[in-house]
Amino acid sequence: MVASRLERRRYFLVFLLLWNIQVSGALLLGPWSDKSPQSHKTITTTTIRPSFAGRTCNTRSQTLVPMASSGEQQLQSSSRSNNVQESNEYDNQDDEDDDDDDEGEVMSKKQQQPQTKGKKPPSKWDQLNPNVKQRIVKAAQERAIANKKKREPEQDKKRRLLMFVKQKQQEKKKSGRIERPLPFDQRTPLSALIPGMEMRGLVISLTKFGAYVDVGTECDGLLHISQLSRDTFVEHPRQMLTPGQEIMVRVRSCSSSAPTKKLQLTMLPPAIVEAEQQQYQQAQQQQQQQPAEGNDRIPLTDIFVDDELWGELRRVTDYGAYVELGAVVDGWLHFMDHPLWERGRHPSTFMQVGDRVRVWVSDVDPERQRVKLTANRPPHLPGPRREFARGNY
Repeated sequence: MVASRLERRRYFLVFLLLWNIQVSGALLLGPWSDKSPQSHKTITTTTIRPSFAGRTCNTRSQTLVPMASSGEQQLQSSSRSNNVQESNEYDNQDDEDDDDDDEGEVMSKKQQQPQTKGKKPPSKWDQLNPNVKQRIVKAAQERAIANKKKREPEQDKKRRLLMFVKQKQQEKKKSGRIERPLPFDQRTPLSALIPGMEMRGLVISLTKFGAYVDVGTECDGLLHISQLSRDTFVEHPRQMLTPGQEIMVRVRSCSSSAPTKKLQLTMLPPAIVEAEQQQYQQAQQQQQQQPAEGNDRIPLTDIFVDDELWGELRRVTDYGAYVELGAVVDGWLHFMDHPLWERGRHPSTFMQVGDRVRVWVSDVDPERQRVKLTANRPPHLPGPRREFARGNY
């Protein structure tokens, strides 16, 4: 369409140029023979040139030509008017064609482009992956919470922390609750139990000194930490027991008196339990026969640091041994304070129950009723005196 329109304009311009040359030549030849006073006249001609936009524009130029006669002037004016009319008609036709072409191009562009009138283009946020959006929102919420905590007053912060600790304690308490197998009205009285009886129990709770076990009696039994094992040293009952665990225990002793009802349990083998009971009964008999024997025990106020004592090993653990010194409490001997200790050796390899050892007091704590011992002679103490017999050598 555009190429054909340009060719037509090109042909029309060539035609007008030739026509103007012919007319101007005819006009220039006549007036030179006529010597009239008005021999020259300014003629304005119109030239059609293509513009940059593809449309035509009319430019006017003034030329000085000789005056023609009246007949020639009529002929010139008629031809000029005819040329102008033809050019105007042709321009109007080209304008209509251009308008039609422009309308067609606009309609084709509208058909090619999707109709997005009233709809905004998608933003960068809409183009993101939903998982990425979720992470961004979560990070923004965490930053907002952190900034809010920074601006939080000191009293509100303390109150919030106290409430948090209280809530955690309640959750821990609820999670530690164990359902008992029998209601309290269907439980066995303590008077029906016999020492040495084997029973199945359920661990209810744990403490630093032992565990409370429900064996179906009117009160829970105490399983002391010293009654868990003799092979290994138990620092806390949670090393061997957990709440809700079913275990087999034996009755060590029970008291069904009204003011205080007590039930003591054990997990030790029967032989060890019988030996301990015999020792306990012998100690009670000795106390009954010699009521004043307790006064022969050495009080902690009479024990001082660096005192040299002799004792007997009563119990060996993973960390040392308890030593009977004849005092109101047993002394503690750490395995690294023994002269036979070597790196990598267990205390049971060089410390046996019943061994007699010579020890020195390294620390005394009367408030906590503790005595700390060492089997290595302190270096600041003077050595034993040695005397040599004089003689003739």
